[in-house]
Amino acid sequence: QVQLVESGGGLVQAGGSLRLSCAASGRTLSTYAMGWCRQAPGQEREFVAIISGDGDRTFYADSVKGRFTISRDGANTVSLQMDSLKPDDTAVYYCTADASMRIEGVYDFWGQGTQVTVSS
Repeated sequence: QVQLVESGGGLVQAGGSLRLSCAASGRTLSTYAMGWCRQAPGQEREFVAIISGDGDRTFYADSVKGRFTISRDGANTVSLQMDSLKPDDTAVYYCTADASMRIEGVYDFWGQGTQVTVSS
């Protein structure tokens, strides 16, 4: 079974930066797209960013485009560099992995989540 473990969350002031990382184990994910979703209190989970298995294709939610950068370091590690953070970015961030590169639906694998809090 695949396990995804996120790290790097925390508390940061508005305008600051954080870098999230996700490490996968249990299977080589070289053909899987990996990405990030987030869920703020009282809101539905939403797509943030995704990267293809070969790392050549990326896609971002409009709300983070130009501020967040997703990258892949090998088959089983994905990172999310978050710059110019806003209080609206406060959420639990989840790492995802899926055989298809898509921005909605139920992904094959999910991490447990890491909290990101942006203070104003």
